[in-house]
Parts: sequence; C-alpha cells; structure tokens
Amino acid sequence: MQLFSNDLGVDLGTSNVLIYADNKGIVAREPSVVAIDKNTGKILQVGAAARNMLGRTPGNVVAMHPLKDGVISDHEMTVKMLETLFRTVSKASLFTPKPRVVICVPSGVTEVEERTVINAAIEAGARRVYLIEEPLAAALGANLDISSPKGHMVVDIGGGTTDIAVLSMNDVATSSSIKIAGIAFDEAIARYIRRRHGVIIGQVTAEEVKIQIGSVYPRQQDISMTVKGRDAKTGMPRELELLSSEIYEVLRRPARQLADEVLSVLEDTSPELVGDIAENGITLTGGGSQL
Repeated sequence: MQLFSNDLGVDLGTSNVLIYADNKGIVAREPSVVAIDKNTGKILQVGAAARNMLGRTPGNVVAMHPLKDGVISDHEMTVKMLETLFRTVSKASLFTPKPRVVICVPSGVTEVEERTVINAAIEAGARRVYLIEEPLAAALGANLDISSPKGHMVVDIGGGTTDIAVLSMNDVATSSSIKIAGIAFDEAIARYIRRRHGVIIGQVTAEEVKIQIGSVYPRQQDISMTVKGRDAKTGMPRELELLSSEIYEVLRRPARQLADEVLSVLEDTSPELVGDIAENGITLTGGGSQL
C-alpha cells in the first residue's frame, strides 16, 4: 500500500497555505483566501486568484480569509479551500487511498480548535490527520538537532500569530503564542497612513509597503515608494510618497512587543536551556521574520 500512498504535510496559515507531498517537496503555496458567490454558495476561486479579489469584488462575491489568528474562523470555507487544494495536489484514483495529513497548529491552541482542524481536514478528504506544533515543525524544517537535551529557540512570525518556543529532547519546554504578526504590521501601516497622510489604503497595499520598504532597524539609506489610495476627506484617488524611515517608526512598536514576548519566554525557561540558546542563537522563521 505504501507504494501508492500520498502523504501530505500542511501548513495551514492565516495568510498562506503550504502543502508538502512525500518525495515531491512543496506542491502548493497559495494565499489562504477563498472567493465565493454569496447567492449560490459556490466557490469561485481559491488562493492567489482569490487574493487579487480582496477589496475588489462586486456585491454578490465575497473574498475572505477563512483563518484568523492562526486558527479556523470559518469552518465551511476552510473545508472547501482544503478540498480544492487536496484535489489539485493529489490525483485520487482507485489505487491511491486518501492521503494521511500532518497539519501544523500554533503552540497555544485549545482542544476545541485542534478538533476543528482535524474535522476540517477529514471533511476535505484526508484519511488520517496528525497535528504538530508549529515551532516544532519549523525546527525540523531548519534541520535543528532537537533530539538532544540541548535547548533551541524558534520564533515563528506568521500572518496571524507569532509562536515562540524553546525546544529540547523532541518536545516544547516553554512556549508562547501572541497575536502580533504579519497582519498586525500591515494594520499598523494602514492606520499610520490614514492618520498621518489622510489616505485610506487596503490590506493588500499595506502588505506591499511592508515588503518593499518595511524594516525594524534603521537603514543606512532611505528608500521610498509611491502608494495609491483614497483621500479620507474628499474620497478622490490620491498618490503619496512614503519613506522607509517613517515605516521603520511605525513597525518599531509591534517589533518591540515581539522582542518583549521573547524575553518573557526566556524568563520562564530553565537557566541551562537559556545557556544553550545563548550559544546556539535563535532561529527565526515565517514570512514576518524577513523584516
């Protein structure tokens, strides 16, 4: 039976879904966005095509993120999204059984949230579902030797949550999960542009600003970017030039909160493990860590 097996690893994130297939590597990397027709309930697009519709759809079409803060907020949409993705990556036939699936969950999830993830994956067509904590999966992916008693620290900055964990002997020694991550950075940028420049921008534009000119430490050279949005007073389209130095000021606060959370996890960690971390350093992972 192993011959035909198609086991999958799924990173079910707030912003993106990644699917890894045995012997094939990453077979799907799509934004976790679903576009549906409200009148018929039919799914129109999943992934990148649906993400392009965010904030641009007519009245009867809704583009939405079915996951919020790293956990499922809309069960039905998540099932439909996974179903579509599973179908694209594994061609089911008489010989191939349904896939066994390993799914990452944030370190602070409740039993109810775990149950929801398992049910969603089974409804979407999985045969068996196993859950693994995100920092543990990240450490395995980064080839850290977590089987030894030596401590390693992983900080996974995703879209909805940041997971911070100290790992030792194949398990999590201390961990924390906070809701300050990529989306919080985007929202801070959008709020700042509205307050300071009187221009309203959408979520997709805010994310572009973060990727293009965002930084959490001062750059040697200031870079700029042109942003288009809607004037808050007149409602007319407006362009403005943003500097990386002002975005640095905006992102400093959420970045500081992340650093404080890392410190508080270290405070709860045993001195021996903290000594190991001082030696091994901290492994950063997730999209937000690129800042």
